Amino acid sequence: MARRTEYDEGQAAKRLKVSAAAFRWARHARLIPDPDVSSWQWSREAVEALDADAIRAAMPSPPISGSAAADRIAEALGTPNVIGEKASVTAFVVRRFVDRGLLADVSANPEGTLHHPGQVAEVCQREDLAELVAADTPLGPEQAAARLGVRRVEFDWMVRLGWIRSPQSIEVRFGTSRAGAVDVALYTTASVDAIPAAHPEVDFEQLRSVEKGRRSPLAVLARQAAVA
Repeated sequence: MARRTEYDEGQAAKRLKVSAAAFRWARHARLIPDPDVSSWQWSREAVEALDADAIRAAMPSPPISGSAAADRIAEALGTPNVIGEKASVTAFVVRRFVDRGLLADVSANPEGTLHHPGQVAEVCQREDLAELVAADTPLGPEQAAARLGVRRVEFDWMVRLGWIRSPQSIEVRFGTSRAGAVDVALYTTASVDAIPAAHPEVDFEQLRSVEKGRRSPLAVLARQAAVA
C-alpha cells in the first residue's frame, strides 16, 4: 500500500493522534505552519515534523460549544442565561465575536461553533464586554425598523439598497410543520445604529414621519441607483 504523501487537516490530526479541534486551535496559535503543498494540504515531512504533545498541551481541556460560550459570557456579565427564558447572550453574539476575531472557531461544522475554553475566559474578563455584547445583540427586521423609528417598509428598502447586511438568519416555524417555516434575517444592533450616520444624504427625521400607506422615499433612491 502506497504511503500517503499529502495530508489535509483531518488526516494530519489523525496521524498525530490529536483531535481535529486541537489541531485547528494549534493552527490559530501558530504552532502549526501554513500548508506547504496547497492551500489546504501539508506534506508528509511537514506533518511528521509537528510536535503532537505541544498541540495537545495547547488545548488541555475539550472545546466548548457556542451556546456554552454564550452562557459563560452571560454569567460574566451578571445576567446568566436561564433555561426556558430568553437568553441575555446567544450563540449569535458568539458568532459575531468570531467575526470580530475575538474568538476562534475550531469547529468544521457550519451549524455550530466550538471554542477554546481559555480564550472564552479571556473574553469574559474584557472591560468592554458589555458594550461588545450590546453591539452584537441580534435584531429582527421589525426590531431593527423600530430601533430606527421607521416603518418596516423603509428598513426593507435599506436592505435592498445594500445599506445593511444580515450575517445570519434563523428558521422560524409557524405551527409544528416545517412547511410553515420561514428564514428570518438577523442584524447586529451596531450595524443598525450605524445606518443614519453612514447615509447623511437621507433626512431620517423626515423618513420617520412618513405616514402609513405612503410610498417610501427610499424607493426613489433605489430607482435612481438602478438607473445610474
